[in-house]
Amino acid sequence: MIYLQRVATEIKDIGLYDLVLQDVQRIIGKQRPTVDEILKVMEQNPQILEDYKQINVEYNIGNIHLHDIDLKDIDTQYLEKVKKFNQNLDTLRELEKYTLDFEQSSTLVIIFSIEFFVLFSVQYFIVLLDLKEWQLAIYAFFASSVAVAYWYGKKEQKKYQKNSKIFYQLYDETLQILDELEANQVVKKEDLIVKECDEHI
Repeated sequence: MIYLQRVATEIKDIGLYDLVLQDVQRIIGKQRPTVDEILKVMEQNPQILEDYKQINVEYNIGNIHLHDIDLKDIDTQYLEKVKKFNQNLDTLRELEKYTLDFEQSSTLVIIFSIEFFVLFSVQYFIVLLDLKEWQLAIYAFFASSVAVAYWYGKKEQKKYQKNSKIFYQLYDETLQILDELEANQVVKKEDLIVKECDEHI
């Protein structure tokens, strides 16, 4: 469901993917690779595509380069399949953020940021406000916040694992539906491809 021509063009032309472009440049030993050269590098080095996809997920840009199918011209016989396909695409777009490793997710960054703020506050209350007689209670509060952060982190990690599994199962199911619709000449995949990303314009 990802359009490789678009991927290669964006790596070549859009600054968001400069780190990926640098990897491509290093691999082929050339400063200005063409779209075709980038496509060849992606074919030989799957990590390039994975890095591109990860950047998109981090910036809330979808890696599903397909439009929903317009229902108005669909034969009644295939209407339910098409509706299921569109529904799956919506769900995939929602769940895509869970395909990131939890360790690289914004959720974990937020948890650590909050804990750093709490630690800073603990030091502020004890040292700057001279509340040394309350330091045991303050440290107890900090310890409990660490425990809550740990519990919440584990809960979110399980959520990421569960939703990632659902995403990949649904991804395969949706591709099968698309293949079936294309085999029955209901749609052409080529007509559904989103060739440019609005977020980059």
